[in-house]
Amino acid sequence: MTDFTAAWTSRMMDNYGTPRIELVKGEGPWLTDSEGKRYLDLLAGIAVNVLGHGNPAIVDAVSEQVAELGHVSNIFASEPPLKLAGKLIELTGWGADDTRVMFCNSGTEANEAAFKLARLTGRRRIIATNHGFHGRSMGALAMTGQPDKRAPFEPMPAGVEFVPFGDIEFLTKTIEADPLGVAAIILEPIQGETGVVAPPVGYLEQVRSLTERYGVMMIVDEVQTGIGRTGAWFAHQHSNIVPDVMTLAKGLGGGLPLGAVVAHGKAAKLFTPGTHGTTFGGNPVCTSAALAVIDVLETDGLIDRVAEKGRVMARKLASLDNVDHVRGRGFMLGLVLDGPLAKGAVDAGYRNGVILNAPQPNVIRIVPPLNLTDEEINRAVELVGQCLAEAQEALDAADD
Repeated sequence: MTDFTAAWTSRMMDNYGTPRIELVKGEGPWLTDSEGKRYLDLLAGIAVNVLGHGNPAIVDAVSEQVAELGHVSNIFASEPPLKLAGKLIELTGWGADDTRVMFCNSGTEANEAAFKLARLTGRRRIIATNHGFHGRSMGALAMTGQPDKRAPFEPMPAGVEFVPFGDIEFLTKTIEADPLGVAAIILEPIQGETGVVAPPVGYLEQVRSLTERYGVMMIVDEVQTGIGRTGAWFAHQHSNIVPDVMTLAKGLGGGLPLGAVVAHGKAAKLFTPGTHGTTFGGNPVCTSAALAVIDVLETDGLIDRVAEKGRVMARKLASLDNVDHVRGRGFMLGLVLDGPLAKGAVDAGYRNGVILNAPQPNVIRIVPPLNLTDEEINRAVELVGQCLAEAQEALDAADD
């Protein structure tokens, strides 16, 4: 065992398992471990580091802000969160008059708050989707459509039921069975943790139409898909819909802990003093980082570039041996493999200098920084191909 491994196992709880490597430095899309080895980071802190590591704009914004004003709690106002709230309202395009923002620290917290918003409608039933992922706190976990994650902690908060993702007929029947009892439906525009799964074309529009018909709150979980990840500021914008609630985190803070709930119309007025809160949410330092992230994405034209380069990268990855097809959008891609090679490819990545992720045995998730250069995209494709070849060799050797 290395020194960090011994320290980890003797000091840390085992909820994550023991990491393979210890990271000491990040620069752009590259990471360096404690032994000096470099890795091309195609996971980006699980879709968090949208500008890579050590981005100067984020470093400057955070350094200047923490020197001027750090934590103040939500008893007081400060400029960065107010400015960021205004910017998010602008980027949604939902209308400034009836859109409001609440900040928190993570996607789990944002979805927990959305759960409470749904209950404040006075209705009880919340509909979520099979295989969806919304977090690990009790309310967010209750809406996560993965029974193996919920089972050890049951009983869950009551009133949540699950429908197949992408099946509008099933959802319609579920709502119409008791339309006045359904508070909300929560879903991801693209399911991330289950392997980058997109719904059928037109599904989000159909859900919006159905929820409007019956006065059901539509909550869009954009924790992973938001902040330019799919080639739009928010993935639901590809469908030209306005949900009632959107949850954000991950890329919003560019590496600092920050989540947000953006609500529109009646949903924006449900929280009143004392109904919800968080000590650290929307602190000046994290919101300054987010403002820097948004400024760079706008100034450098990265949103349009993600849409274009994501298609290029997907096409190149789809041409690799052992890749059946590539799904997803922008720089949120799922490589669907022709066999259970994903874990072996991740293992090979540690040897070859690339960070990969395997949400399913036959799926590799690619969620890199949004500012990858063309050269880095080509290098990424080369490394993924090498890792897949080694994974196939290892699988063949195990079968002999």
